[in-house]
Amino acid sequence: MRYALAFTLGLLPAPVFAQSDCGPAPAPVLNLAFDSRYAEDDPDRATLDEAREAAAKAALDPLDDFVQDLANGLEAALSDEDPAQRADLAACLLSRMGDWARADALAQLGTTTVELTIGSRLAAFAIMAGQAASLAPSSADLDDIRAWLVRRMDEQMNFWETAPDRASQNNLRAWAALAGAATAGLVDDPVMRGWAAWSIAYVICSVDEDGSLPQEMRRGKYALHYQLHALAPLTTAAVLLRAQGIDLADRCDGALGRSVRFALSDLEDGQRTQGITGEVQSYFDGSDTLETWQLAWLESYLVLDPDPAIDTFVNPLRPLSYSKLGGNQTLIFGHGR
Repeated sequence: MRYALAFTLGLLPAPVFAQSDCGPAPAPVLNLAFDSRYAEDDPDRATLDEAREAAAKAALDPLDDFVQDLANGLEAALSDEDPAQRADLAACLLSRMGDWARADALAQLGTTTVELTIGSRLAAFAIMAGQAASLAPSSADLDDIRAWLVRRMDEQMNFWETAPDRASQNNLRAWAALAGAATAGLVDDPVMRGWAAWSIAYVICSVDEDGSLPQEMRRGKYALHYQLHALAPLTTAAVLLRAQGIDLADRCDGALGRSVRFALSDLEDGQRTQGITGEVQSYFDGSDTLETWQLAWLESYLVLDPDPAIDTFVNPLRPLSYSKLGGNQTLIFGHGR
C-alpha cells in the first residue's frame, strides 16, 4: 500500500528544540475565556470568523507557549544520553509544571467553548508529566501535579455529562478522553480510566463503514483536516489505555484502523472526503497547508498496528512532533532509532 503526501518532502526543516535552563515558569494562566472561532450562524462549525479566531489565539497563546516550552524540555530530557542529566532535565520540567499546579492554573474556564477545547492542553500536561515522572520519579512536584490534574479532569468529566450533542462524538470529546487516559495512568484512577476508555470507544464506534468520522465530515472543506485532528487523541489514548490494560484497537470491527486508513488514503487529493462533503478540501483549495505535526499521531498508531506500509510512509517525516501530544512522538514511542 502506498500513501502520498499533499506537501513536498525535503522542504520541511527539522524542528529545533532548545534545552530548558530551568528558569521560572511563566505566570500561570488562572482563567480563560473566549468564544468559538466559527461564525455564529454556522451550526456545523465550518466557517471561520477571522476576528473570533484572532481573539481565541490571543487568549490561548500564553498557555500554548508554555505547553510548547515544556515539550521542548521533555525532548531534551529524552534525547540526553546521560541518565543523571536526563533526570535533572525531567525534574526541571516537573518543577515548572508544579508552579502552575500550586497556583491551580486553569481553574476558571469562562465559556462553554473553553470547556470544550481545554482537553488538548490538559492532555499535553498529563502526557508530559507521565514521561518526566518516569525519568525523575522522586520529584517533589509530582504530588502537586497529580492533584491538580485530577481536579481539572474531575471538572471535565462532569462537564461532558451535559456537553452539546455533536461535541459528544467529535474530536473535542476525544481530546478530553486523552487527557483522562494520561491522567489516569499518572494517578492510577480506575474511574477516570473507565471514563476515558468509554469516551474513546464512543467516538471510535461512530466511525462509518468507509472509515470517515461522521461528526468531522460535517465540517465542509475542513472535514479532512478535522478527521486528522480527531485521530491524534484517538490513537494516542488507545496506546495509553492498552498500557493500562484496556485494548480498544479492535473495537467496533477495527473502526480505528479504518479511520486511519481513510485519512491516509485521502492525503493526495482529498477526493474521498470531497465525495462525502461536496466541497474541495482545505488542503487542496489553497486555504490550508498540511503540516507534519498533523501526522505526528502516526507514531502512536504504529504501536497499535506496526503496518510496514505506514512505517515506510512515516519514516521520511521523522522526527514527528506535536506539543499537545507531549512533543516529539518519534522519541516518546521509540520509532526511527
